[in-house]
Amino acid sequence: MRILLIEDDTVLGAAVRDQVAADGQSVDWVTRLDAAGDAVKSASYDLILLDLMLPDGRGIGFLKGLRARGDVTPVIILTALDQVSDRIEGLNAGADDYLVKPFDLAELSARIGSVARRYSGNPNPIVTHGPLDIDLAARSVHRDGKPVQLTAREWALFEAFLARPGQLLSRAQLEEKLYAFDAEVESNTIEVHVSRLRKKLGSAVIETERGMGYRLGKP
Repeated sequence: MRILLIEDDTVLGAAVRDQVAADGQSVDWVTRLDAAGDAVKSASYDLILLDLMLPDGRGIGFLKGLRARGDVTPVIILTALDQVSDRIEGLNAGADDYLVKPFDLAELSARIGSVARRYSGNPNPIVTHGPLDIDLAARSVHRDGKPVQLTAREWALFEAFLARPGQLLSRAQLEEKLYAFDAEVESNTIEVHVSRLRKKLGSAVIETERGMGYRLGKP
């Protein structure tokens, strides 16, 4: 997944960024609402982590603006505001979850995974696809009972296919999943990683529609 983190606390922001990256997700981190607005206009995000108290305004207004424009990107609020009324306001504004600071980073990872699975239509973290047994929460894959090691980029792409079974994904859509990783996305990056996934998971795991894109193969 590609995640947008909106948090002005540099210590917490760095910790969350590192945790999300360690989980195999790509993350863009901004510290102001105006930068967040620019980010959502220029990129497609799978999830937003939103602080409520920012230097240039309240996150609630930003969230309400997203929902008013019909943007259904899942949002998890991260805030020190712990009153019941604050939680109600956040959830009524369109948040999908609400996490009060200080929080455990492992719990944040679990919340991210839970929200992502709900939006993909599969709340069960265990997925079977042909000879593959996939644990979305643990980000692990077994092929014919044997563990398969995927790199962070390989997992990000494979997860994109799993979230949209049967849907054709263009190279541009897949590149979006990789932009926040440190290494630059080159012209043949998607082809290289799709080839590696086929070698590790089976040649039929990803189908190619020449000139159009890729989709998850049939089990």
